[in-house]
Amino acid sequence: MKTYLSLILVAGMIAACTSSTEPPVENVETPSPLTTGISTASPQPTRTATPILRPWWEDAVFYEIFVRSYYDSNGDGIGDFNGITEKLDYLQQLGITAIWLMPIHPSASYHGYDVINYFSVNPDYGTLDDFKHLLTEAHQRGIHVIIDLVLNHTSDQNPWFLDANNNPQSPYRDWYIWSDTDPGYLGPLGVAWHPGKQGWYYGIFNAGMPDLNYNNPAVTAEMEKVVQFWLNEVGVDGFRIDAANYLVEEGQKQVNTQSTHTWLKGFYAAYKADDPNAFTVGEVYGSDPSLASTYTGNQMDRVFNFEMASDMVNSVNGQTTSAVDSAVTFAEQSMPDWNFATFLTNHDQDRLLTQLNDSTDKVQAAASILLTAPGVPFLYYGEEVGLEGGGQDELKRRPMQWSAAANAGFSTVTPWEPVGPDYQTFNVAAESNDPASILAHYRELIQLRNQHPALRMGGLDLVKSSDPGLYSILRVSQGSGAASSLNEAVLVLINLTSAPINRSVLSLAKSPLVPGSYHLVPMMGSGPAADLTAGGLGDFSQLQPVREIPAYGTLILQLQPVSTIGN
Repeated sequence: MKTYLSLILVAGMIAACTSSTEPPVENVETPSPLTTGISTASPQPTRTATPILRPWWEDAVFYEIFVRSYYDSNGDGIGDFNGITEKLDYLQQLGITAIWLMPIHPSASYHGYDVINYFSVNPDYGTLDDFKHLLTEAHQRGIHVIIDLVLNHTSDQNPWFLDANNNPQSPYRDWYIWSDTDPGYLGPLGVAWHPGKQGWYYGIFNAGMPDLNYNNPAVTAEMEKVVQFWLNEVGVDGFRIDAANYLVEEGQKQVNTQSTHTWLKGFYAAYKADDPNAFTVGEVYGSDPSLASTYTGNQMDRVFNFEMASDMVNSVNGQTTSAVDSAVTFAEQSMPDWNFATFLTNHDQDRLLTQLNDSTDKVQAAASILLTAPGVPFLYYGEEVGLEGGGQDELKRRPMQWSAAANAGFSTVTPWEPVGPDYQTFNVAAESNDPASILAHYRELIQLRNQHPALRMGGLDLVKSSDPGLYSILRVSQGSGAASSLNEAVLVLINLTSAPINRSVLSLAKSPLVPGSYHLVPMMGSGPAADLTAGGLGDFSQLQPVREIPAYGTLILQLQPVSTIGN
């Protein structure tokens, strides 16, 4: 149940806090992955971890980048670390405060989710020094950086597995899961047992990705060293945990096992003891708030809410609030603190513009839902300019479209993957000065979120609307004493339909609002707005805030107190 505290609402823009600059990190020697049963790396901290009252990620807007596809700085057709560094000013202007980099380690595949060496970087992307330079430049701009950490499995070309596969007496044999004969049962994704040179090994995704055996303490110890290396020696700010719900098997029970939860609790304690400011976000595929709640708290800091993502997109496609209203209601019941990560699409899903049938208006409406909601939002690169792609994975991970020049301004040579056919229309250069563009819409929303505490940390109340196509929410942030400047209330109205909505009537039975009258002052969108009068329970009814909300339009109104009852 929500606590209905008294608060004084203040007008004006409240500047977002920025992160302190990280100190430069020193060069380190990359440990050999195949020297002893456990790596001999002994990372030494290069910075002091300071406990924090409000974790930095709670105020962050994340941006997912596939390095290979972002920007090619050296003319080889492949994106790289230096290319991202060159584009940090663009990200800062967009309002991005944190970056998630898809796998950066040496790999046997283009995507990187089969790691050959956890203590090095993919040479296609540059050197470790290039990566450290990227970190330094990002931190100087107040941008945190997390990297993908693939714990569940390695590449079958990883030296650990090569030795284990060739020699049953290898010290790495028990780092993987083996059977003398084919156990015969399937995994949740299909065939899970694969023939090796000396027996059968378990790989839940495919034969090229053998699962690690976390029942072996040596594997856990090694992965803790990997984490320490990247946090302390290199200086990353955390990790996205790939396939977190598959980590530890219990016989034929292979997903969401109690052993996985137990292992993650130990993992969480280990990295938080090393750096309490380090952040993890987990991929638990298909998760809803109920499932996500079983992984957060003392296992990972956040888990992606897949149900919320699909319902946001489905509501926009269906031009009705029913799906997103249902997702919000479920979240309020199962995880009312909204301690999960929100998103619209990622690298495994069809691009947003593709899902929304090439409607830029629908893309903007979906972005409005995402960036005015609680939770920690993640954007997939190119989403903000309208990249398209679906079906084959490579088409969802095409090169970023920077301009209408050859190769979309991504590279001076033929890219590793052809750019999208619409790059001359949907690109950063074309949209940067167009106030009606997708990019302008994202930029305005992100900057409002960064500037207004109600949009970052406020609670959410669903507001009842007389029109089923009008998504209506009240966001209220509360503070006291030194934090009283965080008090703010915002009313968000998003038209999910292709027609204007006229004189919609709003009501809310209970809210944290102090009883009294409030001016509704536009922060996004324009036009005269009516005053709102809140009753004793913070309730209001028969509110007609504006005469009209345009098709797919977004109106964000700040509540500025005219008077409060009893004062």
